[in-house]
Amino acid sequence: MTGRAGKPRNILLVWLIWPLITLGVYHFVWYYKVNREARDFDQRIEVNPAYAVLAVLVGWLVIVPPFVSVYNTGQRIAEMQKSAGMQPSCNPWIGLILMIIAGLHALYYQHELNQIWTRYRNPAEGQQVPLAV
Repeated sequence: MTGRAGKPRNILLVWLIWPLITLGVYHFVWYYKVNREARDFDQRIEVNPAYAVLAVLVGWLVIVPPFVSVYNTGQRIAEMQKSAGMQPSCNPWIGLILMIIAGLHALYYQHELNQIWTRYRNPAEGQQVPLAV
C-alpha cells in the first residue's frame, strides 16, 4: 500500500510569518493542506479538508467545532505516523492546549508532520511513498 507525500514546511513560517504577512489567511490555507495531506497520505484516514477549515473558520459561532477539528487533526497526524511505521508522537490533547496558547498548534502539528516526511527522506510533494501498515 502506498500514499502520497506531503510538503515539509518551516514551522516558524507556518505559525508566525506567513499568517502575519497574509493577515491570517495563510493559517486556513495551511490547515486545508494539512488535512488534505492526511487524506492523500493514507486513504483509510477519512477527512473532508473543506469541512475541517469551515469548522475552524466559522465554527466559532457555536464555540465547539474549532476545538473538535483541531483535536481530530492531531489524531489524523498520529494515524499518519503509524502508517509511516513510526511510533505516534503527535498528541491531539497537546495540540488542543496549544491552540488556546497563541495558536501554537500549527507549529506543533507541522513539526510532527515534518517528522513523517523526514522518515521518508523528504520526498517531493505528491510522490508515492510506501506505507508500513
